[in-house]
Amino acid sequence: MPFVFPRYQVIVPDYPLFEEKLRDPLPVHLRVNQLKASPGAVRTALERTGISLLPSIDDAHGLYEAQGLDAPGNLLAYYMGQIHPQALTSCLAALVLQPAAGQCVLDLCAAPGGKTAHLAQLMGNRGLVVANELYASRQVPLGHTLARLGVANTVVTGYQAQEFPLRQRFDRVLADVPCSGEGRFRRVKAGSHARGSTGKTWMTDLQRKIILRAYDLLDEGGRLLYATCTYNPLENEAVVQYLLENREARLIPIQSGIAAEPGIQEWEDERYDRQLAMAARFYPHRVDSVGFFMALIGRP
Repeated sequence: MPFVFPRYQVIVPDYPLFEEKLRDPLPVHLRVNQLKASPGAVRTALERTGISLLPSIDDAHGLYEAQGLDAPGNLLAYYMGQIHPQALTSCLAALVLQPAAGQCVLDLCAAPGGKTAHLAQLMGNRGLVVANELYASRQVPLGHTLARLGVANTVVTGYQAQEFPLRQRFDRVLADVPCSGEGRFRRVKAGSHARGSTGKTWMTDLQRKIILRAYDLLDEGGRLLYATCTYNPLENEAVVQYLLENREARLIPIQSGIAAEPGIQEWEDERYDRQLAMAARFYPHRVDSVGFFMALIGRP
């Protein structure tokens, strides 16, 4: 059987195991919404119905792999806003960014709202979260997610991310940017195949514009998390490299509590700043979830 992502054999550790994992379905991960319920109470209630929850980090974080559950959206706990189905690596974004109560936080590409709601949860619904989503068709489900989860400190805006107004500075900015989505591929049906991002130069151009604007929106001492769900270094390390070459930015080591590989420092003919080793790459054979890239960036 041909490789799914042959370009990445030189950067993905234990590549045969990576390929093998892509043939498995994604597990169901749940985040307990601690604005409405405690992890212990939700875990006890679901286990009484035959659903086993295995902590992904520890119980305090409220992140679980659910076994014996195919449709979490049918559960009463879902309708009550006590749980939210969300990929484990996606949940790490808010944990890495570490927003605090009372801060001013911006989610530049907010829909469908899982990360936004997680930010609000970690802030205890105090302070302000600006959830920015350009497309009106995506603002509706974003609003529904925030309402269901009891988020009360968030406003929704509709700007292009790369042109978000510079009138306000933020303590934290999350830029989970549009990307080729390679990390979401799992070959669970016969004949399914992945298409890489080769040739999508418009995407890297957009990502570069967004990361510059995201950084410019940071207050002094603020932190930016740049994230994608793809493997392509041109959408990951190369974009962060572009920021480092155009702004006085610095990378901060990522501590997520989950196994990750460091960012790479070279790709094909490109060489990247040594700081890129502080970025994190999450591969599905290391963490059974969506493939993800994160770089935590500080503004001096």
